[in-house]
Amino acid sequence: MADAAPLDTKLRDPKPEVERIENLARRIVDGDILLPKFQRSFVWDRPQIISLLDSISKNYPIGSVLLWLSKQKLQSENSIADLEVADRPQEYPVNYLLDGQQRLSCICGALFWPGTDAESVWNIAYDLRTEAFLHLKTLDDPPLHQIRLGKLSDAAEFFKHVASLDTLTSPDKEDLKTRADGLFRRFKDYAIATVTLSDMPIDSVAPIFERINSTGTRLTIVDLMRAATWSEEFDLIDTIDGKVLEALEPKGFEDIERKAVLRNLSAAAGGGFTVESIDNLRTKSADELQKAANETVDAYKKSADFLSTQLGVPNARIVPYSNQFVVLAEIFRKLEKLEKEHVEAIAKWFWRTTLSGYFGGWNSGQMSNDLKEIEAFSEGKKTDIEIGFFEPTDSIWKVRQFRANNAHAKMLGLMLSQTQPRDLITGQKITLQKALAWSNDKEYHHFFPKAFLSAKKYSANKINCVANFVLLSSQSNKDISDKRPSEYLVDCQKRLGGDFAEVLRSNLISDEALACALADDYDAFIEERAKTLNDYALALCGV
Repeated sequence: MADAAPLDTKLRDPKPEVERIENLARRIVDGDILLPKFQRSFVWDRPQIISLLDSISKNYPIGSVLLWLSKQKLQSENSIADLEVADRPQEYPVNYLLDGQQRLSCICGALFWPGTDAESVWNIAYDLRTEAFLHLKTLDDPPLHQIRLGKLSDAAEFFKHVASLDTLTSPDKEDLKTRADGLFRRFKDYAIATVTLSDMPIDSVAPIFERINSTGTRLTIVDLMRAATWSEEFDLIDTIDGKVLEALEPKGFEDIERKAVLRNLSAAAGGGFTVESIDNLRTKSADELQKAANETVDAYKKSADFLSTQLGVPNARIVPYSNQFVVLAEIFRKLEKLEKEHVEAIAKWFWRTTLSGYFGGWNSGQMSNDLKEIEAFSEGKKTDIEIGFFEPTDSIWKVRQFRANNAHAKMLGLMLSQTQPRDLITGQKITLQKALAWSNDKEYHHFFPKAFLSAKKYSANKINCVANFVLLSSQSNKDISDKRPSEYLVDCQKRLGGDFAEVLRSNLISDEALACALADDYDAFIEERAKTLNDYALALCGV
């Protein structure tokens, strides 16, 4: 996160230790390690559980565990793997489990399951003959050569079972006892790396927390704050998903990032956009948080309407920067009535922040300054939203790559939406709703064909620069194929006649750029196209 505070590495270096996995599981059941409310329910299926247990029995690595030793009070779960977690008075700091829940849930369930439901995923045994784990379907005792895993947590019970193997008449009973002893030692001795983050403030732990992805589900500060603000009356994620984002679904903006919504909730609750301000949400009552959510819903609806009706932005995926929506929503939360001059100023702000890449590194200082600008603008003290705009050169269109996550590629799409582009081959108007759904591999194509440029040894970066892209149907792109521009453009000119010049202008291709293309001069074409794109962008910015 751009606004995260630097870590004090001398005091707060993570502390890796090696700890037996049974001990970690027991600490959870005993309430010594807590599961914050952001953790998902157990989602592993039976084969995944068996696979983990098999890895432990064979001493394969299963990854590390991350704990956060913190004085901050987070709401925590009172059960794990169908087991009640001991309820004991907490003395802070306490250990919160940040990463490793699914694996430790598996160990807790397998070792400490009380055995009351035959269909439980924790009804597991180890077959000493096949040396494999299996799920049982009954609460009755299995054959002696199968040992329920729950006995591993009770040495007396386990070795009582091992002793009973002497009653077998089969010649392999000594082998079975040896295998049982090996299983016991493996689960007792198996250890994993446990990394503990010391008592860091939330703005320091958040960037570490957000990089956790060991189980395929990315955790964010939203999950962290859910645990910090949770109550019976308020659930942060339910509020964001079910109240704020759901309200945007009819408008096509339901894909706004949760973290963006969290920033707006923080501002609506009297704070700001920074992580420090977000952390203050823990001090708010459920009523205060609900009020902030209601204000955010209203502001988000207005922001989505403005983007779609005034700027031609049909959905969240083509908003160049998610934090643009954050600032826009705060403007509409503060602005009592939208006047014509407001529309012009906000549009100019949108284009300027996109062109200059202002939100590419939005930091705490910028966030604070933006809040002041919003306040002054909404109170009528300023007619513009000043964000330190600088006028970039046209080189950005020559060096930026056309990719789905590139802000300037999105800006090209939005600029073309202003010019009502027409297909180069057919002359038909492009269906903008489809094009601006932002599936860039279907509607956006190279003006100078990729195959043609590759044959001339141009680098991929130069071939794929934003200035070489136009809106073009897939069929028209196939018709062009790898033809040189001087060939396919002459055909287009013959086919479209007097409309040809207008078709080019609708794609922001100037006469000068056309002349370069007819000469198959790619370098000169890119120079001219970049100038045209930059001039048009600056005009939108009010420059």
